[in-house]
Amino acid sequence: QVQLVESGGGLVQTGGSLRLSCAASGLTFSWYAMGWFRQATGKEREFVAKINRSGRSSWYLDAVKGRFTISRDNAKNMVYLQMNGLKPKDTAVYYCNADLDGTAYVPGDYWGQGTQVTVSS
Repeated sequence: QVQLVESGGGLVQTGGSLRLSCAASGLTFSWYAMGWFRQATGKEREFVAKINRSGRSSWYLDAVKGRFTISRDNAKNMVYLQMNGLKPKDTAVYYCNADLDGTAYVPGDYWGQGTQVTVSS
């Protein structure tokens, strides 16, 4: 059974930083591209960042380029999202996603339960 467990969310002031982590189990981690998506209250879930199987390629939502960095550790079955320069519009529940197909910007079949990120102004 595939499990993705996010952690690292919380409340931070504008301009602050957070590092989200996602621990994956029940899958061959190196076969999957991994991504982060977010959903703000009253809005649809949107793509934030994605990293390919090897970690050599990544893609980002334009609004987070230069502020967020996705990374992975295939030895530990972990994916991370370093978020710097946070803004109130980054407030959302952040979800980890595993994608066997690996297509950029598109989610795969497996989701975590989400972690809340709140940025105060």
